[in-house]
Amino acid sequence: MINDKHLITSSSSINDALLRLDVLAQDAILFVVDSDNKLIGSLTDGDVRRGLIKGISIDNIITEIVQPNPKVILKSNYDFKEILKLRDKNYKVFPVIDDDGKIITIINFRLLKAYLPIDVVVMAGGKGTRLRPLTNDTPKPLIKVGDKTIMEHNIDRLIAFGVDDFWFSINYLGDQIVHRFGNGKDKDRNISIEYVWEDEPKGTIGAVSKINNFRHKHILVTNSDILTNLDYEDFYLYFLKKDADFAVLTIPYNVSIPYAVLEISDDQVLDFKEKPTYTYYSNGGIYLMKRDILNFIPKGKHFNTTDLMEKLIKENKKIVSYPLAGYWLDIGKKEDLIKARKEINNIKF
Repeated sequence: MINDKHLITSSSSINDALLRLDVLAQDAILFVVDSDNKLIGSLTDGDVRRGLIKGISIDNIITEIVQPNPKVILKSNYDFKEILKLRDKNYKVFPVIDDDGKIITIINFRLLKAYLPIDVVVMAGGKGTRLRPLTNDTPKPLIKVGDKTIMEHNIDRLIAFGVDDFWFSINYLGDQIVHRFGNGKDKDRNISIEYVWEDEPKGTIGAVSKINNFRHKHILVTNSDILTNLDYEDFYLYFLKKDADFAVLTIPYNVSIPYAVLEISDDQVLDFKEKPTYTYYSNGGIYLMKRDILNFIPKGKHFNTTDLMEKLIKENKKIVSYPLAGYWLDIGKKEDLIKARKEINNIKF
């Protein structure tokens, strides 16, 4: 996600900048920083050309031509819809800064689908008993499907939507997950990963109560054993549009009845439908919620997401369903794993 090639120090020459811009090609913009990595401004080919036309020497330092007010994303507080407007206007590359004006990362909408302002909790503490003996020595999230583990498919798709703040809830063989992902800072990823250890199983959402340093106003909680091409941006925008407190990904199932179905009251036939099809919705194991909803999760207790939803319904909180139109598979059994491995190369991520 990060690309240090977009950063240049304020003591560099215009000639240095030209060489760097040439390498960046279609992403040709530089962000000028001081010795503390604090953003000073931006620089493009056009800025260099205008400086040279004015007679500024190519050997002069770049601060003479820097543009002082580039478009930025403030990590602690940004409006996602405003970011979408800029993206639609063909702004592609942005620095993400902290409250002190220091650059945290560079995002490029030519490489990313979005930059969602959400924290993600991945529930990865289960034992995967139905997949034994495969899970005797390997946690289920680290079982391979294609060229990646199940969990890597999930994490990399979220990263593609600009998510960079993760919490992994772990227990069974959790050391292997820590060893695999570390703190998220490696050659392939530049994300933040923190770990929540469940001393004993806390249900499908109970461990989330142990996290008190979320960075965003909205939290996404997902099971780690789901294979999906969910459009997380559309899910998030749907959640905002509905002004929901809690949203659950749902999987539509159509049930066709091969006979006429009668509507009967007190033995009297009132109506009938000829071979009807009914649509039911099951829980897809991925949830979006406002951060204050976490106050409804009791601390240190076993608590499932279904318990949370029941509680929210009683409190008259707004829970909405987001029916998935894409691919979804819960890899819980051996048959599911076989199916996932057969279909992985045909899933459009």
